[in-house]
Amino acid sequence: MKILISCLVVLLCVAIYADGRSQKARFDFLEVTVHPNGWPGHIVDHVIPLACGGKDDSSNMQWQTVEEAKAKDKWERNCEIWTRYCPMVK
Repeated sequence: MKILISCLVVLLCVAIYADGRSQKARFDFLEVTVHPNGWPGHIVDHVIPLACGGKDDSSNMQWQTVEEAKAKDKWERNCEIWTRYCPMVK
């Protein structure tokens, strides 16, 4: 039973971190912003989305409220906006 539980925990961890995002960058961001255990009601967000050429680096991360993140998610999926209006993304 212990082995089964351990395997499930490992699989869960792999699933969570399998998106290719740098956990080191995220942990660096958490430490720099003095919220090493997170910030209730907020999430860590990439300023310029990774899918649109943003860097997976703590310098491209910000705290957002859950509501702000949902609103941003609606329009940021269109990478054309980022590549057209943000010269650093090209």
